[in-house]
Amino acid sequence: MVEVTSHEFSVQSDKVAIAQAFSKAAARYDQHAAFQRDVGLRLLDKLPEQLNGWRILDLGCGTGYCSQILQSRGATVVCVDLSLAMLQQAYQRCGTARMAYLQADGEVLPFASSVFDVVFSSLALQWCENLATPLQEIYRVLKPTGRVCLSTLLEGSLVELQQSWLKVDSYQHVNRFTSLNQIKIALAQADYQQIHLDLSAITVWYESAVSLMRDLKGIGANHVPGRAQGLTRRHTLAQVEQAYQLFRNHQGLLPATYQVCLGVLHR
Repeated sequence: MVEVTSHEFSVQSDKVAIAQAFSKAAARYDQHAAFQRDVGLRLLDKLPEQLNGWRILDLGCGTGYCSQILQSRGATVVCVDLSLAMLQQAYQRCGTARMAYLQADGEVLPFASSVFDVVFSSLALQWCENLATPLQEIYRVLKPTGRVCLSTLLEGSLVELQQSWLKVDSYQHVNRFTSLNQIKIALAQADYQQIHLDLSAITVWYESAVSLMRDLKGIGANHVPGRAQGLTRRHTLAQVEQAYQLFRNHQGLLPATYQVCLGVLHR
């Protein structure tokens, strides 16, 4: 059993419910996380191949896929996640060599100031209610010459799924993602000296809408504030499936489009 240091995190913004959703998905996460690995690899490409002597915070580490690559490049990695079960999976993947595991909230990082060479965070910050808060905390824990490598999802992600659900009911079934302008405002509220953002649309193809929803549930990204409580009826899912057919391509596949922001920030 991995030794994980835990810090109380804020219960506002459904943090506890988010952590519980990811914990339930931890054991099967990797089976459904091809898109997350793709984005993580794109973000890792923005760091040197050799990271010997670097101390890196992997914020929202999940099952440790990126943590392991950082470790293999020679870095000392501190894995942080809201979910204890995710940290257990990361430990099983990465072990203890130059690794530490901490259950904590990215909006209240339990570290002294100026202690990390890099803060790496892939597809985690979209779960924060106010992006400015973790960005300021990340700035605080970075060394003066440190950098941030982050990825997050933008407004317009999963638009096909959202539009299909709107034809069925009025509940919120897809998370609301931040706009590029909101990210720029949050960055302005911090004090980074250099900011470089890469924007791209990444499409993942599915045979059915249910397959997409199964992946979202499989990674734990199925906690949506405002969603109707209880099980979704089979005929309702059939209606969503029918509505999604509008997007089917000539090869018979359905798209799930993600608007992705990759950022490199220098303190």
